[in-house]
Amino acid sequence: MPIDLINPQGLPEVGVYRQVAVATGTRTVFVAGQVARDADGGRVGEGDLAAQVEQAYRNVGTALAAAGGSFEDVASLVIYVVDWRTDKMPGLLEGITRAAAALGVTATPPVTLIGVAALAEPDLMVEVQATAVLA
Repeated sequence: MPIDLINPQGLPEVGVYRQVAVATGTRTVFVAGQVARDADGGRVGEGDLAAQVEQAYRNVGTALAAAGGSFEDVASLVIYVVDWRTDKMPGLLEGITRAAAALGVTATPPVTLIGVAALAEPDLMVEVQATAVLA
């Protein structure tokens, strides 16, 4: 596997992701921010953060599969959440958990969470961007 996810000694252990991804693969894949749209561009989970997170993750998985990879090859994620507040964490984690189960993901790569004022369309609550390394 081209990605080794670790929590090094001296950094806090975070239960929902690993602090470091060590890449040993040869191909880097950059996945544009994915949102809660199905294959036909239809809205998914309007007003439901967990559903939107799950769809965005699934879309990242689809993009990676097209490049010959999977979520296991992800070195890092950036998650943009509209009007981020800590009370949104349960919905975010629920969506991640559901997506991880559907995608067969066992460990989550380093994640950066960024609160934003808005995304490209007013119904979008979350966008997920990924960088992966394939063997």
